Order: sequence, then C-alpha cells, then structure tokens
Amino acid sequence: MATKDKKEPQQKQVKSKEAKDKLNTAGVGKEEDFSEWYTNVITRSEMIDYYDISGCYVLRPWSYNIWEQIQAFFDAEIKKLGVQNAYFPLLVSEKALTTEKDHIEGFAPEVAWVTKSGQSQLSEPVAIRPTSETIMYPAYAKWIRSHRDLPLKLNQWVNVVRWEFKHAVPFLRSREFLWQEGHTVFSTKEEADKEVFQILRLYKRVYEELLAVPMIEGLKSEKEKFAGGLYTSTIEGFIPTNGRGIQAATSHCLGQNFSKMFNIEFEDDKGGKSLAWQNSWGITTRTIGVMVMVHGDDNGLVLPPRVAPIQAVVVPLYFSGSDNSVVDKRSEEVVQLLKDAGIRAHLDARPGYSPRDKFQQWELKGVPIRIEIGPKDIEKNCVMICRRDNREKSSVADASLVQTISETLQAIQANLLARATKTRNESITPITQWPEFVPTLDKRHLVLAPWCEVPECEDGVKKRSNEESLKNKDESEKGFRLTGAAKSLCIPLNPAELRDLPAITAETCCFACERKAKKWTLFGRSY
Repeated sequence: MATKDKKEPQQKQVKSKEAKDKLNTAGVGKEEDFSEWYTNVITRSEMIDYYDISGCYVLRPWSYNIWEQIQAFFDAEIKKLGVQNAYFPLLVSEKALTTEKDHIEGFAPEVAWVTKSGQSQLSEPVAIRPTSETIMYPAYAKWIRSHRDLPLKLNQWVNVVRWEFKHAVPFLRSREFLWQEGHTVFSTKEEADKEVFQILRLYKRVYEELLAVPMIEGLKSEKEKFAGGLYTSTIEGFIPTNGRGIQAATSHCLGQNFSKMFNIEFEDDKGGKSLAWQNSWGITTRTIGVMVMVHGDDNGLVLPPRVAPIQAVVVPLYFSGSDNSVVDKRSEEVVQLLKDAGIRAHLDARPGYSPRDKFQQWELKGVPIRIEIGPKDIEKNCVMICRRDNREKSSVADASLVQTISETLQAIQANLLARATKTRNESITPITQWPEFVPTLDKRHLVLAPWCEVPECEDGVKKRSNEESLKNKDESEKGFRLTGAAKSLCIPLNPAELRDLPAITAETCCFACERKAKKWTLFGRSY
C-alpha cells in the first residue's frame, strides 16, 4: 500500500461546512480506498508530517506519545529480566559490516553509506546502521572473557536507516524508523532459547495489552528467518481491510554464528574455551501503523485507552442566555478530578470552534471518551459521555463520574481487542489442497495449511500464487487490489488456538507439493 506525499490544507483555508466536515474526518471510506484513508487519517489526526526526503517522516507528539507508552511498558519489563540499556554509535565501518557475509547480504540493498566529509572523500566509507550486530559484537568480544561475564544483556533505544526502494508507508515501511534492539549473550543454548520466547511473549503483550491488536506467535521458515541467525520467532498481525498479514516483532536466536565471526568466546567453568550463544530482538514504530489500520474507521483514529495521549476530552457546551462561566468552572473541575484519579484528561475550551467541529476533531484523533458539559447537565448534576469505539452516549451522575470513566476506559480496551480478535479469527481459513489457496486469499483471508517446510516449495508457493493472482486481478478493487505473491508468515506455536485442526500424520501431504507435511503453517499476502 503506497501513500501519497501530500500536504493537507490548513484549517483556516476551509470555508464551507461540507468541506470542513470532510477535512475533520478521514475524507474517504476505509473500504473505499484504504491507501488514501490511511494517509488522510495519520496526517489529519496530526500523527505525522511529511519531510523533504522521501520515505522519512516527522513523528508528531500525537504519535510519539504512543511510542513513549510502548517504551515505558517494554523497558520496565525487560529490566525485570536483567536487561540494561546502553548506546552504541550510529556509524559502522565497512570492514565490520561485511564480517558476517550472510547477515549483510540480507541488508545490502538497504544500507546507506557516508562517503564524503565536507568536500573531501572519506578514505573508507562508513555505513549508517541498518541494525547493530556488527557494531556491538566487536565490543562484546573484548568484554567477555569468562563464564562469570555471562549472561550479558544489553538493549538500546535508537533509530536505524534502511534505504527502502519499495513504496514507503509511514510507520510500516520508512527509510528511518525508531526501535529497540536487544542483544544478549549466554553460555548455553538452553538459556538463549528461554529468553527468545520470554521476549516474544512481551512483544505479544505490547500489542494485545496496550494496542488491543491480537497476535499469532510462531517461527519463521528457513527462507524468512533473520539472515545469519539460527532461528527466528515472530508475532504476526492481520489487517482485515486488505487481508494482509504483517510481521509485528521478532526475537531471534543467533546461535553461535556471530560469536564465531567476532570471536566471542569465554573460558567455561571447566577451564576450556567455548563460543557464546547469542540472541537479538526488536520492536519498532510499526506498532503504531498496525494499530491505526486495525482499529481506525471512516471518522479517523480509534485509540486504545492504554496508549491514548488523551483518554478523555471535556467539551463545554454554551447556550445563549446562560451563565457560561459556570460551565467553564465545572468543566475545569471535571478535568482536574479525572487527572487526580490518574486519567489523562484534557479541556477543549478553544474559542471560535463550534461543538460540532470539536467533536469531529477529537473523533478524528481517536480520543476514547468525550465528555460534554452544558448548563442542563450542571442542573442535573451529571455529564454526557460518548465512547469512541461504538459511539454510544450515556448520562453519568457527577457522584460516580471517576468510577464510570475508569470502567468505561477498561471496557473500550477490552472491546477493541475482542472485536479485532473475532475479525482475525473469522479471517483464517484452513485448507489442504492448492486449488483452494489463491481463492481463499482473494477473500481477504489468511490460510492455515499443512506444509513440508522445504525452501524450494516455498519458492514455488510465491511464484504460483503471484501468477494466479495476477491472472485473476480485479481492477475494480480500488485501494486494495487483491494481488501479489503469498508466502509463509509463520509456523504457529499453538495452531489449535486459531482453529480446531486435525493432527499432521505420516499420510498428510503438503498442500503445495507431494512431499510429506510437517506442520500447520500460516500463509498469506503480507506487507
């Protein structure tokens, strides 16, 4: 899905009520043109702004605040596991970057190089980190001498640059993005294996507990795993509007490959020399884009309360002939009451904007609860609240306001996850034979199929699915043409959680070839 690098007109330039209403919403239906809808929502809600370098974007406070919520949660959790934060340089030498050939081959087309300083050519070009294994591991080789130096568990919150030449999509695919990258070292494979899945479960919690987006835990195929690693675990999401899967976060066991290349060895407890076992793991600002795509609607963002910068916005309603100062005072009291209870509340008392304008703008920005306070509400000792997730309105007595708002925020969070999980589950279809594959994908579904795990078979799946989908392309599917190659997304760790599936037996054949099937595997078109 490509997005258009365009500037939105300023509010003051919009004169007609119809044009203003259009600007205060997504401007196009989510099902009508998904690409334009996404572009409009993230720009009009003030999540991003465009930059004069293609594929790079400004993260405005509305989105960066969400990233801070993710940072705070994840950082606290990894510190419970003994992980410490550090910082390593942005630049990496060509010699270090090419030390591990299989690893760099996976990133080579995306590496950005610095070749000049002022008007002078550098004697040796240096790369801007696409990832930090080759930056960090020479230091690890110096620091680790004995089994007493292990485990070593470091993480850094940084930016990386990958010079993508595919269509840029803000948050999902950009040339510079923010992430955390953990790089850990152990004396045994058992320790490394344990941590891989500890981190994977934390990533799943980020999406499900904070962003209300359901995830599937699994392992990547040999062709899809991290270049140079032993194996890759992953959580996979689903975008129902276009039926595509999306890799949400990964946790890799690197094995001993990098320790061989960078000579990370230690004296074990028996006096011998051993190579270290290593992991790396990361989650990025892609999280925000996935959340937007899953929950947003034709009116804009729908933010889960746990990450919403503002959880409740108070809008005072004024009436001619009434004492508006009373409304202002009560609105300020309500905001302070909510803040004192730990709720992120905001008062919108901006002059020159009608209540309708304010309602639309806060809906566009996805604020979970809107609180309306007018003279009649004050007389009745109540307020009117409106939920963003289902737009239900109700009157709430002042005496129970804090409790009701707190409970409603919890209800919205739970509803968003339940709704997204139901949609995801209904969009996963088990198949057993190839003729069912592309037609199922064309329904905007993911596929669970018995698979042989042979790399050549996966190559065939990509090639055949691409050829068939192009032949069947429907030009009327504006905004999300259901074409393109499908690939394995993951081998689910718990496929029975997704569907009631028969066991793989000696007689079970791969859905795509005549080989014996090994595992139920999730396939789909993906970002």
